[in-house]
Amino acid sequence: MEKHFELTDSEFEQQFIACKLDPLIFRHEAHLRLAWINIKKYGIKKAEKNVQVQLENFVKYHGANDKYNKTLTIAAVKIVNHFIKQFNANSFFDFVLKFNRLKTDFKGLIKSHYSFDIFNSKKAKTDYIKPDLLPFE
Repeated sequence: MEKHFELTDSEFEQQFIACKLDPLIFRHEAHLRLAWINIKKYGIKKAEKNVQVQLENFVKYHGANDKYNKTLTIAAVKIVNHFIKQFNANSFFDFVLKFNRLKTDFKGLIKSHYSFDIFNSKKAKTDYIKPDLLPFE
């Protein structure tokens, strides 16, 4: 089990916002959880803005600016929102258990929307690029 599950959603959110969350536990699944918490608490539009600002602050604080990717951040929030609409879980644990593909084939999900590699695109890191294959809902 991922270490971030030791924290409640509220603790996780507050520690992340304050840049106190250990960056070693902020891996892919924790990114998904950040999106899930924000969508559930604030709705999709506010979640998109919150996650961008929070992630930018977090990577800047930890000296990892090169890790931030604006397109990937927004796409991930939109993808998590798509799955929330399919199954309104009461916990992130139940949500990610139901949609394990978010963990095991996230790159495949991204590739269904983009014909190019947004993970390594310089433009995608700084600007949001809309999908050119399958639009988000």
